[in-house]
Parts: sequence; structure tokens; C-alpha cells
Amino acid sequence: MNQSNNLFLQSEDDTDFLPIIPLNENDGDDGQELIIPEELPVLPLRNTVLFPGVVLPITVGRDKSIRAVNEAYRSDKLVGVLAQRDSTIEDPVVSDLEEVGTVAKIVKLIKMPDGGTTVIIQGKRRFRLSSITSEEPFFKARVVLLNEEEAPKDQDFAAYVANIKELATQIIHLSPNLPSEASIILKNIENPSFLIHFVSSNLSTELADKQRILVFDHIKERADLLMQLLQRELQFAELKNKVTNKTRTELDKQQREYFLQQQLKSIKDELGGDHNDREIREMSKKAETKIWPATAKEMFKKGIEKLERMHPTTPDYSVVYNHLDLMLDLPWEHYTEDKYDLKRSRQVLDADHYGMHKIKERIIEYLAVLKLKGDMKSPILCFVGPPGIGKTSLGKSIANAIGRKYIRLSLGGLHDESEIRGHRKTYIGAMPGRVLQSIRKVQSSNPVMILDEIDKVGSDHRGDPSSALLEVLDPEQNNSFYDNYLELEYDLSKVLFIATANNIANIQPALRDRLEIIDLSGYAIEEKSEIAKRHLIPKQKEAHGLKTIGFKISDKILEKVIQDYTRESGVRELDRQLASIMRTQAKDYALKGKLKSVLTLQDIESILGKPRYSNEIYKTSNMPGVAVGLAWTYVGGDILFIEAVLSEGKGELKLTGNLGNVMKESASTALTYLHANARKCGVDPELFEKKNVHIHVPEGATPKDGPSAGITMLSALTSAFTGRKVKPYLAMTGEITLRGQVLPVGGIKEKVLAAKRAGLKEIIMCWQNEKDVQEIDSSYIKGLTFHYVRTMQQVLDLALL
Repeated sequence: MNQSNNLFLQSEDDTDFLPIIPLNENDGDDGQELIIPEELPVLPLRNTVLFPGVVLPITVGRDKSIRAVNEAYRSDKLVGVLAQRDSTIEDPVVSDLEEVGTVAKIVKLIKMPDGGTTVIIQGKRRFRLSSITSEEPFFKARVVLLNEEEAPKDQDFAAYVANIKELATQIIHLSPNLPSEASIILKNIENPSFLIHFVSSNLSTELADKQRILVFDHIKERADLLMQLLQRELQFAELKNKVTNKTRTELDKQQREYFLQQQLKSIKDELGGDHNDREIREMSKKAETKIWPATAKEMFKKGIEKLERMHPTTPDYSVVYNHLDLMLDLPWEHYTEDKYDLKRSRQVLDADHYGMHKIKERIIEYLAVLKLKGDMKSPILCFVGPPGIGKTSLGKSIANAIGRKYIRLSLGGLHDESEIRGHRKTYIGAMPGRVLQSIRKVQSSNPVMILDEIDKVGSDHRGDPSSALLEVLDPEQNNSFYDNYLELEYDLSKVLFIATANNIANIQPALRDRLEIIDLSGYAIEEKSEIAKRHLIPKQKEAHGLKTIGFKISDKILEKVIQDYTRESGVRELDRQLASIMRTQAKDYALKGKLKSVLTLQDIESILGKPRYSNEIYKTSNMPGVAVGLAWTYVGGDILFIEAVLSEGKGELKLTGNLGNVMKESASTALTYLHANARKCGVDPELFEKKNVHIHVPEGATPKDGPSAGITMLSALTSAFTGRKVKPYLAMTGEITLRGQVLPVGGIKEKVLAAKRAGLKEIIMCWQNEKDVQEIDSSYIKGLTFHYVRTMQQVLDLALL
């Protein structure tokens, strides 16, 4: 007999049953001659169904079953095989057995060494249980044999048979645990009835389904049900095979990658180790000597552990690596040692910058406290003043004086808040804010940091950088500054922040409140001359290759250049004019091989052209209705004319010259005061009804605003109405009230220096501004006469001839 192992996905629970195909397919059909005894021993099968013609080896273990097999083997070797309804029942009763079974012949009985019994049985005929005659010592029953229907000869049934063979073959091919010989056996079975029984017996399906096939009398019904079960089994096999293949593919890919990684690791070890591993080891070694807070140490440790688990080709590897690299590069608790030699610090400041005594004193005070106390929160200074006076360069000078590193952050036009606080490191191209980047660059946690042009910070949909600066510039908060990229707090309290600005009004109020404002005024002519001699001329000589060539620019020539070719608070325009002189000198030396030892006024005019500015305009006798006022702009002090003209009309007031609202109100206030006090001022009251008044401020393209031209407008109006001229070489500044009071104004130093530059000799201002004049070096205002007034009447008495 041929033997087939575990056909058609037979589960491991069914391995007690191993179907064997008989040599003669019709052995199961000789049941017509079968003589059945009146009482047939019954053998319950727990987990299979026996079909006619099929041979099964069965291991018999239950006492009842062993007795039944032995009894049958001693007599005619016939036994009735019935399937249990529930295979879990160990000791079945009559109700637990199916009604239809198969008469089987015991082909062989084998006694096993362990005491068990194995019998090989072959199904002969189906039967229906009539009655149980005995239950002890084993089941005996009367049975009725069921007739077998002949297989139809038509094409329809032949297609059934062919389809069953095809489906069973496909299942065998899809099942890796079934031998390929099983398909050959199937093809060689010719008896349709035996084919159905053999395939049904080996089908891995529910016991109830197999029993239904056995119960059907018509062979076509059995074939139809078998086909349905085979279709379901095929779908299950295909799905199982698909899942198995997918899993195998994934495992193969993982195994391949693992194998390649191991090979790569071996190659790298031969070459001296993995580059990434070496980098990680170097970072860990560097971290051991790093002095930093416990929170930073813990975060670095977690980052290194994460990096070790990652493959270098993954996108997140570089993100984590760059973050750890930043943590290592930051100086954390590393500080440069301050130089507490106050005399030397003062010398450095004096050598680098002329004047600026207030700022220098403030820095020396700060160093003195540091020297005595050893530690203090750095002040947040803000230098406010016109362009070109050396605010930014002063910051560098301060850093040199106290021995600290120098950082300059240009905030002009900054719109993005992330420039200060940094981006989240998950973004592509993320980086820390410019504050931490700069500290990383200089490798010191206590540098001097210049926040240049803080009044020109912008704001838009990307955030408000000036609001982000609130945390940076608050001494109570900046010891725990949070950068979005670093994701840790960083101590900025030891940083000496110095902001620079031209116009304090443009700084956000909350930010302005955190700053210690130090006003820087423009330079006097004497100061500019000294700065030119000490710094600008040597710098330009060196820049133009004239350092070793001897020629001089006298004080008189310098003053000529300053007065006639520049009108500024700082020295940038002066620097450019000196550069023009040096270029011409360099050209002459290159052509002639020699230079004049001293430059003359004619030389200056030939180089720079005719004077751009002249003071002659103030020396000419002015017509009535014209007065000179003093103004403050963000580039420093300036002078302006106020012109008043009367014309026939109905008493209307017309204002021109691009005036702001405050200045217009000052004009209205001045006219109302003059109208109310006409007789006192020597004006005919009827003129106000008959004359139109036109006030104009020249340079109409330049916007002008502020209250400080109040007394100038009143003087011009009074001069126009009375016909009395305003005194020449006279300037004035001050706010007025309807009661005729003169109020103080700001920017006095810039205004006084502007008057001095313009060649004016007398200045009228409020008595409360006297303290501001006293702060100006007396040598810079030599030749100026100041008149301090309380009322408008005093102004008119002084101003009008």
C-alpha cells in the first residue's frame, strides 16, 4: 500500500490518522458480498470520519475501544465506525455518536511496546445506526446498510470530478507541508466515488462538514458539497501563502540588511573603526570635561544614547548630532576674567574716544562695583544719539577696557522673532538664535554684546523681535533665557548688553523701560577738530598709503572743512571729506613724487570745491517778520527760519512748510496770544481783522514738528505786525502758552552746538533750560550769549530791535 503523509493541511491534532490508499480502488465496493453480524461492535472515532474505500491507521487508547477491536479481530474482523459529535468527550455515550457511519474491516492489528494498540482499518459500506444493543464492555449495535449510488456517466459529473482534482492539486501546491507526490496520486485515481471519499477524508475542514458528505446518499450532492469546501480551503491556502511569503520577504530583507551591516562593521573595524562611532566617542569624552548645569548634562546624555541607537543615514541623525554639537560648543559656565585696573580702563576709553565723559564714568562705576563685590548683574545700557558720533565703536572700546570678548548684533530691519530665540530643531534648516550663535562663536558667557540700531527693529506676521528682546534685556529674567533650538535655559545675566539707538521714541515702551538710557550729544567744532587730529587723519593717511609721507593739516584748515563743508552732529561726513583730501594728495604724490608740507585754504577749495554751507545768511540785515529758530532732529541739532508775512484779507492764518500738528498748534497759539495782547506788544488790534497771516518754514520738503518753535513764531509774527526787525545773530527755542509763559524744551546741547556751527552769537531759551547749558563744556560755547526768560514779553524785548 502507498502511504500519503498529512494530505490537504491536516492539522497536528489529526496526526493519529494517516490515510492509506489501497492498491485496488474497488476494494471498498465489495461490500455487496459483505455479511454483517446481527450485533456489530462499534468503534467511536474522536476526530475524524471514515469513508468507504479509505484505509486509516488508528491508535486505540480507550478501554472500551480496545475491547471492541479485539473482539472484532477474533471473529469476522468487522467493526462499525462512528464519529463523535464532540471530540472533547473522553467517555462518550450513545447520544454523543453520529447516526451514520462506515462498516470497516480490520486489516491489521499491531500491539505497541507502550501497551497501546494500533489498527489499520479500511472502510467498506455506509450504514445507519438502528439501535444500540449493548454499552458494556463496549458498544454493540444493530445497523442498516445504505446503498451506494452508481457514479453518473454524463459530462456534467465528469466536470465535477475534474474540478475536484484540479482544486485539490492547487491546495497541495500551496501547502508547503504536503509532499508533491500527493498530486500524482490524485491524478491516478480513476473511480469517482473513491476520489470523493479520499479527498473528503484528507480535507482539513470541520468534522461536521465531513459528516455531511458521508450522510448524503446521492454522489452528486457529495461532489457539490466537496467542491464548496475545496473552494473555501483554496482561498484560505492562498491567503495563508500570501501572508507567509510577505513575512518571509520582510524577514529576508531584514536579515540581508543585518548581514550587510555586520559586514560593513567588520570592514570599518579593519580600517580603524566607524567614523560615526568615533565622533560619538569623542563627543562623550569632550562632555566629561565640560562644566555645565545638571539639566544640560542630563539632556546631553539622553541625546548621545539616542544617537547611538540611530543609523547615520536616517534624517533625524544629523538633527540630534547638530543639537549635541551646539551643547558642547556653548561656553555655559566659562567666563573671561575682568580687568579691574580702573586707571588703565579709563586710559583705554580716553584713547579710543574723545569726550563722552558721562558714558565713561558709568563704565568705570560698573567696574568699581565689580571689583568691590566680585559679582553683580550687568546693567543694560542704551546709548541714544545722532548717527556718526561713535556709539557702536564705543562698545568695542568698552570690551577692550574691561578685557571681555566683543559681540555686535545688528538689529536694523530685523523682522523674524526666531532670529533672537531660534527655531524649533525639528524644522529643516533650523538653527539657534543669533544671541546663542554669537556666544558660541566667542566662547565666553560674559561678553560685551552690542545690540546695534535697536530702534529700527521691525515686526510683521513672523513675530515681533522687540518683544523677544524683553526676555534678553531683563536682568531679572535673562539668567534663564530659553532658546527654542537649544530647548534649555541659558544664563545671560553676566553679559554686558549695550544697545544703540538714534531715536528713543521708536523703541517699544516695555523694552525702553528695561534700558538705562544714556544720551550722547553731537560734537562741537572743537571736539570734531580734536577727533580728526587724533583718529580720522591718521586712519585716512594709513588707508591711502600716506602714513610715512609728511604733510600737515593745520587747525585752521580743519575748522574750515568742518564749518564750510559739513553740517552734522557726528563725524562721518568729515571723515569722507578728509578721505577726498587724502585721495588728491595720494594722486599728486604718485604723479610728482612730492607734496606740500602744509595745505592752504586755496588747496582745500581746489580739492573740495566752493564751500557748501555759509554763515553769511545770518549776518545780513533781515527784513521784518523773519526769526531764527533752533530744531532737534535725529541726526542732531539744526537751525531753521520762521517767516511771517501779512497781506490784505479777513484775518485768516495760512501755514506752509510741511509742518506737523504740534507745530501748527504752536502757530495758532502764538497768533492768539499776540491778538489778546496786541496793545501791550505795540500792535493795532484792527490789523487782525484786515490782514491775512502767512507763516512759512523754508525747506518745505523736510517734515517738521514739535513745540520748540513757539517763541520763534511769536517773535516773527510780532516783527511782521510791528515792522520791527529781529536782532541779527540771534536764535531762540522754547514752547509758549496762551498766558505768555515760556516752557522748557529738549535737545538743548544739539541745538546750542548747531547755533555755534551756524555762527550765531545769542540764544534765547527758557530759564529752566539753564541746567542743560551748564552741562556743555564752556570751551565749546565760547562767544555765545544766553538769555534765560520766563515770559514772552521778555523774549520780545530781547529779540526785536
